[in-house]
Amino acid sequence: MSNAVVIGMQWGDEAKGKIVDYLSGNADLVVRYNGGNNAGHTVVIGEEVYKFHTVPVGILNEGVTAVIADGVVLDPAIVAEELRSLAPKGIGKEKIKISGNTHVLMPWHRLFDNLQETSKGSKKIGTTGRGIGPCYADKISRIGLRMSEFIDPARFKAKLHDILAVKNAIITKVYGGEPLDEAAIYAEYSEYAKELAPLVCDTAKLIFEAADSGKKIVFEGAHGSLLDIDHGTYPYVTSSHCVAGGASIGTGIGPTMIDKVIGITKAYSTRVGEGPFPTELFDEIGDKIRRQGNEFGTTTGRPRRCGWLDTVISRFTARANGTTGVALTLLDVLTGFDTIKVCAAYEIDGKITRDFPTDVEVLAKAKPVYEEMKGWSEDISECKRFEQLPEAARKYVKRVEQLIESPICVLGVGRRRDQSIILDHEIMTL
Repeated sequence: MSNAVVIGMQWGDEAKGKIVDYLSGNADLVVRYNGGNNAGHTVVIGEEVYKFHTVPVGILNEGVTAVIADGVVLDPAIVAEELRSLAPKGIGKEKIKISGNTHVLMPWHRLFDNLQETSKGSKKIGTTGRGIGPCYADKISRIGLRMSEFIDPARFKAKLHDILAVKNAIITKVYGGEPLDEAAIYAEYSEYAKELAPLVCDTAKLIFEAADSGKKIVFEGAHGSLLDIDHGTYPYVTSSHCVAGGASIGTGIGPTMIDKVIGITKAYSTRVGEGPFPTELFDEIGDKIRRQGNEFGTTTGRPRRCGWLDTVISRFTARANGTTGVALTLLDVLTGFDTIKVCAAYEIDGKITRDFPTDVEVLAKAKPVYEEMKGWSEDISECKRFEQLPEAARKYVKRVEQLIESPICVLGVGRRRDQSIILDHEIMTL
């Protein structure tokens, strides 16, 4: 058995897609276990750029079966479009399986997402507006629609009627909006149901049998650990379990069947949406990081908030996930800075601490305690070995490793699949 969970160690956008793609080159299954199409994973192979929102990125590798598991919320319109876009590239639907327990995201979820965000005014969360939170809310309230029901015409029609009666009452009476058209929704979404029905199966059984027979599995997490509904910077979080434990919760596979946890952190920090961000930069340095890192959301296109690397965060999330190795990505983005800062601790109410506070009011008071290091100007994007990096870059990597207290197993030095420096082949091989 050789299975690995890939998780983000910040607020998402850590280049998880690239690492999942790399690991999946030797995998049998790649399993997406949380989130929805509010995620955006990008893989660059040569000059070809692939962008994914729900379909696991490992599907690009030959011989890999891609699985959308129970813990995901699935927008059928988005998934159908993703699959159509992959077809001309020779990637067929037979490579993907969808859990019958996956919850289906419907038009009212997107509507409620935007209505609720607007009603919060200055206290908005900063969601993507894709309807993810309302879909998970229905799931927890036990009024959700699952794929097994969605692909059964009679059950879908009955549930749609019952759900929409309640949703339309809220839309009209609470928000003063126009009711959604039940017949139009049924007509449109029945077509998606027909398209996706052949892909639906018992994925928990599929994954268990694969693991039990010694097949290699990559569990692909969406978002970042600080967006986890329980362990993140609540309420500025997403609605699913983004930490490594979510791989068990979202698939039905016990934690003893997972061998490795690979955490991904950028060589700097970014965040999208609202909430405290201790190392955020509001000057030309932050702008330069954004430009060089092309820090704009894959899903929303929104400019990301940028700052220096916060190792208080990385140390906390390494512990929360039990990382066996860490991928430090986008190291090349820091090329061209005379000096580079790294946050080693916080000052909160006059006291120095290396512990991360998940209470956002306390976090909002945190002032970063920086260590300043010499930068480098050399192009590192084609370096293949650690020894080829400039001395300043090597020192930066080593210091980050010390501060986060978890071994760095791979460095990302460019967007392409081949622009990686493997430091620990054992961790990075299934």
